[in-house]
Amino acid sequence: MNNKVTNILLSGVGGQGAILASNILAHVFVQAGYDVKKSEVHGMAQRGGDVTTHFRYGAQVYSPLIKFREVDFLLAFELLEALRYINYCKDKAAIVINDQKILPPAVTLGFAEYPTDIPATFKKHFKDRVHVVKGQEIALGLGNAQAANVVLVGAFSKLIPEIGDQMWLNALTDLLPKKIRDLNVKAFQKGREAL
Repeated sequence: MNNKVTNILLSGVGGQGAILASNILAHVFVQAGYDVKKSEVHGMAQRGGDVTTHFRYGAQVYSPLIKFREVDFLLAFELLEALRYINYCKDKAAIVINDQKILPPAVTLGFAEYPTDIPATFKKHFKDRVHVVKGQEIALGLGNAQAANVVLVGAFSKLIPEIGDQMWLNALTDLLPKKIRDLNVKAFQKGREAL
């Protein structure tokens, strides 16, 4: 294992399961033998506010916080929340974005407009390293929209080929209640297929 530290920023809206997604990542990378540090910002998560997790892994990690322009991977659960952190990404960053719009209060009240074609903005800067996943649509197809976060984790897992499927599936088994485990395994697999 080399000394490289990899930086992952997860961003979403309260209620989308971004924190659970970061817990799944933490479980997987710890089981793979990495040192992991993470820091969560919940904000007004209960009211649909911004939720972010700074997540770093490597042989030895000293701080959970990612410096500006140092994000290697952006895992975004909502389009506008992805755009909020575009400038945090390295030039060679890989991006996984859930193709879902959640209108913030300023938009619903008519004080602002939701930006148009956010994926195109990312593709302009990050080319073929941008992966837009219809997480909500896939999860609804499985019968539960709340599994969209695990769909996105499945898609993200394809970007980390050094960690096999079984470690990800073990994390789902270890972290999720039995009654939703099968659904989330399917969601994870559909996410992998979507990338």
